[in-house]
Amino acid sequence: MNEKYNVYLVSDSTGETLDRIFLSLKSQFTNFEYDKKEFAFVRTEQQIDKIIKESLNFKNVIILYTIVETKLAKYISNICEKNNVPCFGILGNLILNFSKLLNQKAIHKPSAQHVLDDDYYKRIEAIQFTMSHDDGKKLNDVSKADIILLGVSRTSKTPTSIYLANRGYKTINIPLVLDQKIPEDLMSKKNKVCVVGLIADPARLADIRRNRVAIMNDRSIKEYTNVEFIKDEVSRSKKLFNKYKWPIIDVSRKSVEETAASILKIFEINKNR
Repeated sequence: MNEKYNVYLVSDSTGETLDRIFLSLKSQFTNFEYDKKEFAFVRTEQQIDKIIKESLNFKNVIILYTIVETKLAKYISNICEKNNVPCFGILGNLILNFSKLLNQKAIHKPSAQHVLDDDYYKRIEAIQFTMSHDDGKKLNDVSKADIILLGVSRTSKTPTSIYLANRGYKTINIPLVLDQKIPEDLMSKKNKVCVVGLIADPARLADIRRNRVAIMNDRSIKEYTNVEFIKDEVSRSKKLFNKYKWPIIDVSRKSVEETAASILKIFEINKNR
């Protein structure tokens, strides 16, 4: 039986960057059992002392940290070494190497990535736009979107849209259902908006839809979960996408992040045409 580790994520900011790095790191190890504890906005030696003191009560502690202030980063490294606690600074060497490469001194300012600049407000605007255009709402202004996603029910349109919005892209998602009309502007040759069609394996869609119906406790929608009906839905959606030469992404085995990455590749290609 594998030993369980106690992973401490220590950040001088929100901890979002460190959490994502740890997510990527742990995915590389199939037999890694752990309990995780996060410490955000750690900016004093006293806070670090308290964390280390607590960690000494447990076995198999690993500390990962993103602390950009040099003195404090050295402090946590030294105190961990003194107490024989494995400790890894995530950004330190990268910042140092970048500083040498760019031939300029890093500012070593915590939360520097969270400034209220144009990119920040662009993301907020994109999120507001995307939320107000979710599930085929407000289709009279599709030309204002950066990306439009089309697909039958449960092809991850909404979560993918929200992910793209968090990246700063105004995204509209339109469900392909009988009473949902597709804006004529999209089908025009003059359309400049990036349109992407999402499909999925019918059997997988049927499973997802059955779970959805079970949660909603609604047994009245027989066609919605019927595999043959779904096959026809997916087939018709493919014909529509091919008719207007819209790129198609099969989301059956893709995470939202992977689907979004593929969409952004298509977006960049369209933009550079």
